Amino acid sequence: MDDAALTRYARHILLDEVGIEGQQRIRQGRVLIVGLGGLGCPAAQYLASAGVGELHLVDHDTVDASNLQRQILYRAADLGQPKARAAAAFLHQLNPDVLIHAYPEKATLDRLHTLCAQVDVVLDCSDNFATRHAINQACVQHRVPLVSGAAVRFSGQLTVFDARQTQAPCYHCLFPGGDEVTEVADMRCATLGVFAPLVAIIGAAQAAEALKLLAPCGAPSLGRLHLFDALRQEWQTIRYAQDPACAVCQPDAARRSSARSAS
Repeated sequence: MDDAALTRYARHILLDEVGIEGQQRIRQGRVLIVGLGGLGCPAAQYLASAGVGELHLVDHDTVDASNLQRQILYRAADLGQPKARAAAAFLHQLNPDVLIHAYPEKATLDRLHTLCAQVDVVLDCSDNFATRHAINQACVQHRVPLVSGAAVRFSGQLTVFDARQTQAPCYHCLFPGGDEVTEVADMRCATLGVFAPLVAIIGAAQAAEALKLLAPCGAPSLGRLHLFDALRQEWQTIRYAQDPACAVCQPDAARRSSARSAS
């Protein structure tokens, strides 16, 4: 680490839990962010400023005027531009040392498998359950930690999944979902609005969890779902466990259960 880097990241290096070794690991880290909306913008900004080695940014959408209320990487001049490219340009100016890959495309399952195999941590900043479940499947298969965040109206949530640990639950364990549930949830996210500072709080918390995983330091939020109420400025934590019959992280058990039911 040269003198410029030592100066830039001095406040991290001063932390006993991070130090030079932890900051060096952060600088070598590769992070995939799926979704560059309200959550992805602050998450990407903090990860870039912290000196993450590579950021892979996926979003098929373009910048709309309604985004400017909360999506802090964009300016009025970016209207109509692909979010992935506009975000990459902003982040490059913020920290030229970070290698940024912009993918202005949909996060299909096949593409997620390719990208998850190339990174150390994934941040789910998407806004629909179909994408969330696809991200989870790819992370489980490639054994990549997943930091999940969500926000709607004044309510936010945050948790971490780590498929490297055999007893750790995955997203499907917590939210098995279904077509009807998915349709209702997607409609709510699209129509109910969101409090602008809420997405900054959750997105920044996702960045914090990613940095803790990379350094590593502290305890990631495994098996703990943190719920935030912005109206009351209160956090609540709910513990959850692995589903022994989960079709994603425990496929063999799920098949055995299905076979017993059929017989």
